[in-house]
Amino acid sequence: MSSAPAIVLASTSPYRRELLERLGLPFEVLPPRVDEAALPGETPRATALRLACLKAEAVARERPQAVVIGSDQVADLDGEPLGKPLSHARAVEQLTRMQGRMVVFHTALALAAPGRPLQSDVVPTIVRMRVLSPAAIEHYLAREPAYDCAGSAKIEKLGIALAEAVDSSDPTALVGLPLIRLISMLAAAGIDVLGDRAR
Repeated sequence: MSSAPAIVLASTSPYRRELLERLGLPFEVLPPRVDEAALPGETPRATALRLACLKAEAVARERPQAVVIGSDQVADLDGEPLGKPLSHARAVEQLTRMQGRMVVFHTALALAAPGRPLQSDVVPTIVRMRVLSPAAIEHYLAREPAYDCAGSAKIEKLGIALAEAVDSSDPTALVGLPLIRLISMLAAAGIDVLGDRAR
């Protein structure tokens, strides 16, 4: 068996860190130094994909011998991006606008590995939101102040009550790191999650 490369998660998100821990692989966390602002005229899907690639590439420059995982998520309401609200007032505004509508959460993934082309993909999750009263929105945010989550929705906790239906090929994508797609990318980079780490 060849020596396994180090795995680095290019993210400061505790949710992505918790998801990656499920695979049972040792990894490090390094914050990517990238500007996360959307470009003028950029679609939410394109923003998520570009930022995931930028994060992976930025950390890969610091750790060129490592396998680096970058990810980003942008919520899409009829083509308009919904980012992290970062405040109570913006969270209320987002949840009010989203209710009763379809929201697409674009979760992008990029993997940089030594001597291999950058891998990237976007896993969409379509969420049909419930119609909520102002009191219900306030109650949700009091119990789950999801100000650091795209669209103010922490679906892995109480935020599941916001949704009427969820449609995705990967249940972990909505939380922030599509593990099913990541396992395939790791395999293409020579890392087998279920067997030998390096092939």
